[in-house]
Amino acid sequence: MEDRMLRLRAAANAALSRYEPLALVVAPLLTLLLARSVHALFRSVREKGIKAAVLGFLFASVKSIPGVSWYIESEKKKVVEKLQSGSKSKRDSWRTELPNIGLGKATIQELEDARNKDIPWQGKCSGTVYIGGSDSENHFALINEAHAMFSHTNPLHQDVFQSVARYEAEVVAMTAALLGSREQAAGGQICGNMTSGGTESILLAVKTSRDYMRTKKGITKPEMIIPGSAHSAYDKAAQYFNIKLCRVPVNKDYVADVKRIRRCINGNTILIVGSAPGFPHGIIDPIEELGDLASRYGVCLHVDLCLGGFVLPFARKLGYPIPPFDFSVKGVTSISTDVHKYGLGPKGTSVVLYRNREIRKHQFVAVTEWPGGLYVSPTMAGSRPGGLIAGAWAAMMSLGLNGYLENTRQMMEVSKKIQKGIEEIPELFIIGQPHMTVVAFGSNDVDIFEINDMMTSKGWHLNALQKPNSIHICVTLQHLHVVEDFLRDLRESVKMVKENPGPISGGLAPLYGAAGKMPDRGIVQDLLVEFMDSSC
Repeated sequence: MEDRMLRLRAAANAALSRYEPLALVVAPLLTLLLARSVHALFRSVREKGIKAAVLGFLFASVKSIPGVSWYIESEKKKVVEKLQSGSKSKRDSWRTELPNIGLGKATIQELEDARNKDIPWQGKCSGTVYIGGSDSENHFALINEAHAMFSHTNPLHQDVFQSVARYEAEVVAMTAALLGSREQAAGGQICGNMTSGGTESILLAVKTSRDYMRTKKGITKPEMIIPGSAHSAYDKAAQYFNIKLCRVPVNKDYVADVKRIRRCINGNTILIVGSAPGFPHGIIDPIEELGDLASRYGVCLHVDLCLGGFVLPFARKLGYPIPPFDFSVKGVTSISTDVHKYGLGPKGTSVVLYRNREIRKHQFVAVTEWPGGLYVSPTMAGSRPGGLIAGAWAAMMSLGLNGYLENTRQMMEVSKKIQKGIEEIPELFIIGQPHMTVVAFGSNDVDIFEINDMMTSKGWHLNALQKPNSIHICVTLQHLHVVEDFLRDLRESVKMVKENPGPISGGLAPLYGAAGKMPDRGIVQDLLVEFMDSSC
């Protein structure tokens, strides 16, 4: 054996003696570099697909050409300036330091003057303001008064502000009861906390799922799978918490493609996401099928009910055909729902719920070695506004079951009228089959973004969508008495665009259209970052 090793050594040395020592050192390094490049290429193809990976490589190569990068940057600045639409001039009058002498009560007049210059929103916005009527009467006035009464409170100090701690617990319990906590299949341990909004609820659910699965399965390189229609808050969570994101295109019905999601599950998967409904099209994902999948593979399932949590339970009671979506579905481990949307609470109130306390405990942060003492916090914020919690409690208590049922009845009827009215416009078509109060529509005959610009010129503020290009209206109590106005303006806008195609002055249709067709999504991302950087 020893002789054989000596002969192999001699043969190897003889073969390598023909090469320069430097080549022998460099060759393995170049081989390693090539292997890493090939591995990165295959990973890119697996994650993005062949077309996107090849395009990404080509655009990266083109950008490295001298002069090209400078040209792209100059063009991006032009686009950002277009997006700003003169807002820079408005910022010139903004204060940059404290007044030498305080304004006292005159401050209120300044606030009123500034508010009166805001764009009129009553009945004209998609979503945005969910409470009906004026912002100085009825339900508005009630939650404002509740907020003012507790504006100084902070549930971080539970020993002092015991009332706010109670209100949070009651809001969570009442919300959980709406979403299946009383069903036998839920297990009787549903728990949760209030947060500042849907994004924080989603962030907490993702972070909690990551840590729970690390404890349960030892996963240290976490991945989560979301449908293409899932909210962008999951992209934010993936970036914040270092989680690999697998975005799966929706199927022909614009809902989560369960078969494709199943193919993405692997040993590092911690979480699957479903929406009820998805924000773009108002369609509920197949939550039961996703629940079966999550149970079979032992992963978490989060249901995004931020939009539907205070509509779907009541729509179901009213007899609408609502598929299962809550904790009564086996496999659902967490839910997020916003009180500040259809719950009609003050802005900045949401709830995140978990199937049991074993899961929720991974949401908390406890610190034992801080000189400031022992510290534990349930959510991302330390101090939290008790006034918002009290406002949410007041909203739910004042409306009650009967109030939410009546609100839902009215909004669902209006949504169906709008859907029917859009279907009667030959140039437009509805995206999928909406389950509740979001109606998305596109066109094969005219530029849908030009229609959006035309509607904007008439005072409407709708949501522009992509994949496919479309727009939607999210119906609220603000729309109960403007249905005919909306449909009339929409018919007129379609007619005007059809007769006079092309962008209108000051419209954003060219930008939306160009962004949708731009194959290098990195440039689009850069544009958004540049716009945000110049806006705040």
